[in-house]
Amino acid sequence: MGPGPCAWGPSSFPGVVPDWMRAVWQERFHVEQRDEAGTPADSGTTAEALPPTPPVAREVFGDRLELAEEYARVLATDGVVRGLIGPREVPRLWERHVLNCAVLGELLDSGETLVDIGSGAGLPGVPVAIARPDVEVVLVEPLLRRAVFLEEFCGPRLPNVRVVRGRAEERSVVEAVGGADAVTSRAVSGFPKLAPWSAPLLRDGGRLLALKGSRAAEEIEEHGAILTKAGLRDPEVVLCGVGVVDPATTVVRAVRRAPAPKKRTKARRSY
Repeated sequence: MGPGPCAWGPSSFPGVVPDWMRAVWQERFHVEQRDEAGTPADSGTTAEALPPTPPVAREVFGDRLELAEEYARVLATDGVVRGLIGPREVPRLWERHVLNCAVLGELLDSGETLVDIGSGAGLPGVPVAIARPDVEVVLVEPLLRRAVFLEEFCGPRLPNVRVVRGRAEERSVVEAVGGADAVTSRAVSGFPKLAPWSAPLLRDGGRLLALKGSRAAEEIEEHGAILTKAGLRDPEVVLCGVGVVDPATTVVRAVRRAPAPKKRTKARRSY
């Protein structure tokens, strides 16, 4: 999840970032991405490295493709300069990041709420929100500069997105976004931390949808007891985007089951 929020900043801001906060961030928290020679990355150079939009993107995003293209351009330029994504990722932004994340939307029903914890540059939440405008997406991010970036992009473009600054395990975040239909994350942490962070944000019957790699099945076997202890049952590996993206996106899905209420036993009278 990275370092916690600055002491002087708010723990969350579901609305637009105040001007004073933006100004302070620009002065104190702007981080330039540098190349191997130590020179700042040039947004013009990184933009040139962004490959053409793949034809399959039209199938994934439909009539919202232009918005997806804008997001890819912003990641390739401003996202690199502000240290949110590495310059080496730009040539594979579409296949490894934007499309890989967007197909997660296959696992969501219309009207559901998805919480993306440790959202960073907006992956996977933003691509899902673009591809699925009928789904509400909440981006949870502890670092101020990342949260500001998310507000700047999503605020004027994606009415189905809300940004909350904080850590998933904080009480204020649980109170703000708890009861979600699904919680997702990408490259945040392993299940020993991810399970207890995610479960409290889910309603009973809600799903953990963790983007994982080739070791997904091994992680389930290794940490099954941890998932169960967190109240996450029936973990399984699900592939999204089969026949659309190559390779397909690997997701570990588990269902949140609230513990049954304890039965009260009558105290026996002693005479």
